[in-house]
Amino acid sequence: MVISQPTPHLLLRNESGERQVPLVGSNCWTIGRSEDNTLVLSDRWISRNHAMLQSMESGEYYLIDLGSRNGSFVNGRRVSIPVTLNSGDRLTFGQTELEFYCPDISHGPDSSIGLDNSDDFTATATLHVRRLISVLVVDIRDYTGLTRQLDEQLLSEVIGTWFRHAGEIIREYGSWVDKYIGDAVMAVWIHGSHDVGTDELLPVFRALSALHHMTLELNHQYPLPFALRVGAGVNTGYAMVGNTGSGDRPDYTALGDTVNAAFRLETATKQIGLDIALGETAYGRLKPGIAGSAAPFKQHEVRLKGYENPTLAYAASFTDLDTFLDWFST
Repeated sequence: MVISQPTPHLLLRNESGERQVPLVGSNCWTIGRSEDNTLVLSDRWISRNHAMLQSMESGEYYLIDLGSRNGSFVNGRRVSIPVTLNSGDRLTFGQTELEFYCPDISHGPDSSIGLDNSDDFTATATLHVRRLISVLVVDIRDYTGLTRQLDEQLLSEVIGTWFRHAGEIIREYGSWVDKYIGDAVMAVWIHGSHDVGTDELLPVFRALSALHHMTLELNHQYPLPFALRVGAGVNTGYAMVGNTGSGDRPDYTALGDTVNAAFRLETATKQIGLDIALGETAYGRLKPGIAGSAAPFKQHEVRLKGYENPTLAYAASFTDLDTFLDWFST
């Protein structure tokens, strides 16, 4: 027997009464005054593109402020980075308040409580598929220092704008934001069953270059105490992935050592003193296509947290990356 659960939804209360907004049919819902939003709110204190809700394969829901002028609030606290929502949380945008409701799932993904073998469960039952992927992790440098020196309202606007543009750039280059981790994002490119070559890796590096230049542009838009910068880790390899979406909105997630190493490589850039670090497998698949170019990635031996032995990484600056990409464009 399948136990039916209430549909995740937002509850909007105003002078006209109550309105439920079901969170179904997608994994991303936008909120704002503009007509192109999923939830359009006619509140003059709300920005045209104000905030976004995104669901993850893990069952978590994130609220991401999109650089709104007047901010997004969860239970009365302004958010400046994506935050995980709990059922019953109060969300405030301008002078509009909503409540977020999502059924509490007490059993883990491997539990069979409340599940049968019907076709309704096929989508989640096929979660674990081994695929060749590339993982990009991009982190905002010295975010803690920024929080200590920036006004809360300005901080929220800057970081929200960064996350909004980051999502747009990653989608432009064929992926999506798989996870928000505090002041970082993770994106995944899923390759075909054949071995991945340079052409399939170039969108990852072009997205990374665009993220870097977008970050530099924000330094000209806002009065910041120091330059906003990012660092990145890139890794290629096999991982367990799944698709619980449909149509043009796949909801993939990836698990395994390939993903973990990408996070560790991003952290390793601080050891190396450069902006980007590639895993050995990513570099190995890139190398045949860059013979004759001024390859920017230089070998370093690093110690990744959680790994017993030293690891080879290939690191470069963003300036070197742009030179490398220009070589491919000529």
